[in-house]
Amino acid sequence: MTFASAAAELAAVGRRFYARGWAVGTSGNFSAVVARRPLRLAITASGLSKRELVPSQILLCDERGVPAENREARRAGKPSAETLLHLEIVRHQGAGAVLHTHSVWSTMLSARHARDGGLQIQGYEMLKGLEGVTTHEHREWIPVIENDQDMPRLARVVADTLAEHASAHAFLLRRHGLYTWGASLREAERHVEILEFLFETIARSEAQSS
Repeated sequence: MTFASAAAELAAVGRRFYARGWAVGTSGNFSAVVARRPLRLAITASGLSKRELVPSQILLCDERGVPAENREARRAGKPSAETLLHLEIVRHQGAGAVLHTHSVWSTMLSARHARDGGLQIQGYEMLKGLEGVTTHEHREWIPVIENDQDMPRLARVVADTLAEHASAHAFLLRRHGLYTWGASLREAERHVEILEFLFETIARSEAQSS
C-alpha cells in the first residue's frame, strides 16, 4: 500500500465511522502500515473531526512515531497522541492496520467489566466474522486496560497485555474505547463492525437483565 492510497482509505474509514457514531467529536484514530523495513505508518492527525476527514490530514510516521520529514508525506498537524499504541500493536500482532473507536457501547462495557480484567464473548454467530474464527462456540477474551495519559507507560502495558493474550483480536481501554486490528485495513474495519455489533448486543442484554 502506498502512502497516498493509505491516506485516502483511512480518511474514508474515518468518515464512515463518524456516520455510524463510532468516532464522534475528535475521537478515534486510525492507521495503516505503508512499509515494514523500515517501519512506516500512515496515521490520522490529532484533534480532528472525522466527519469530513481528508487524505491531507493523514501523516506518515516512522517506527518511533515521529512524522516523516518529507514535506509531501508529513502534511499538516501532529500525529495522534496514541501513535505509540498503534506501533505496539503492529509489532506484536503483525497488524497491517489498527483502528480505534469511541462508541457508546464499548465505553460502557469497558467500565462495567474493568474489575474482571476483560470481557468474554461466546455463543454468537457474529464471532465468525473475526479472522480465524470458524464457530459460534469460540470464546473471545477482550482485555480491558486501565486508561493512562502517559503514552509511553500505556504502550508498555499494551505490549504486556498482547504478549499475554496473543490470540486476542482486540482490547478495550477503560471508559475510553476499542482497539482492534487486522492484516489489512479491510479486515480491521470488518473487526470493528463485528465487535461493535457484539458490544451493543451484550450491553443491551445486560441492561435488560439488571
